[in-house]
Amino acid sequence: MSIVTVQLGQCGNQIGFEVFDALLSDSHSSQGLCCKRENEAYQASCKERFFSEEENGVPIARAVLVDMEPKVINQTLSKAAQSGRWKYGQHACFCQKQGSGNNWAYGYSVHGPRHEESIMNLIRKEVEKCDSLSGFFIIMSMAGGTGSGIGAFVTQNLQDQYSNSLKMNQIIWPYGTGEVIVQNYNSILTLSHLYRSSDALLVHENDAVHKICAKLMNIKQISFSDINQVLAHQLGSVFQPTYSAESSFHYRRNPLGIDWHVRPPLSGPPSLGKMSLNKDLHFNTSIANLVILRGKDVQSADVEGFKDPALYTSWLEPVNAFNVWKTQRAFSKYEKSAVLVSNSQFLVKPLDMIVGKAWNMFASKAYIHQYTKFGIEEEDFLDSFTSLEQVVASYCNL
Repeated sequence: MSIVTVQLGQCGNQIGFEVFDALLSDSHSSQGLCCKRENEAYQASCKERFFSEEENGVPIARAVLVDMEPKVINQTLSKAAQSGRWKYGQHACFCQKQGSGNNWAYGYSVHGPRHEESIMNLIRKEVEKCDSLSGFFIIMSMAGGTGSGIGAFVTQNLQDQYSNSLKMNQIIWPYGTGEVIVQNYNSILTLSHLYRSSDALLVHENDAVHKICAKLMNIKQISFSDINQVLAHQLGSVFQPTYSAESSFHYRRNPLGIDWHVRPPLSGPPSLGKMSLNKDLHFNTSIANLVILRGKDVQSADVEGFKDPALYTSWLEPVNAFNVWKTQRAFSKYEKSAVLVSNSQFLVKPLDMIVGKAWNMFASKAYIHQYTKFGIEEEDFLDSFTSLEQVVASYCNL
């Protein structure tokens, strides 16, 4: 089953390139730590998911590139072609000559409707190349104008046109001290719209990745390229083939293959004993955890700690909230690696902070006219605040 990736804006296109490059580098890595047959199955599964092949044998990324300025797309196409290992499709990109000016409303209400037909046609053509579509992986920032505004618009259209296919948005959380004065407005509008139209949001915080580069990798002058490569390795280690608990003999055909929908029980009071334990130990209470282990010693790795009921909300048993996927095939240059994908309270604090900052600006009517002139009314802001405050409250009450 295949994934169609949609790269939006400067951030989405630059990260998208690094993701595809990391996937292909890993796929062709000689340090697989597994038998030849298994390595070939791994490579075939990766290619089916993310690449289609041209006549001359060069893999073509299953991707659509969208930006309202040509510079970044041209650079991205050129870097992929120059790698000699893979490239983007010749007609898989859409760009214009006028950006969105870091204005979510301009991306969502002007560029989105104006270019809807062209963008959705490119996506449809990419979908038609897939023998079996698993879903869409949408890479975007949430602080600017094109990635956030058009990203929200395109995701809404994908929900309307491909309602049975999974839509997963990978969003970049802006720096706490960002340079875009209206980034908090853009962020709350993006998140509230994606909350309605996306199936899953995979979030990376710029500040957290920056810290990895500085403290773990000892990079002195950190560039966006450094940050994007860290993101690409994390994403690659999530999306590359693994075995699931249900099947230890065949790689999962669906790369987004867990049930991302959490269903609270119809009845039953929460366990007070467990709630107090959570409080005492200061856990980020989770409703779903997925651990992915790759490389040496995966079969003997101890994951029992993730089955501790204290980690989870009272109305979920760990058996229903925890998954582990394994493969002896190592990822990239790492002898062994582990990645955790967690749906937990971790984002409550940063989300509450962004909502608070945006509300303070909104209460003083700062920059509102920049949005209302493109059709986003004050009621739209209020709806976004209400939606996200409900999300914060729901996660706080786990």
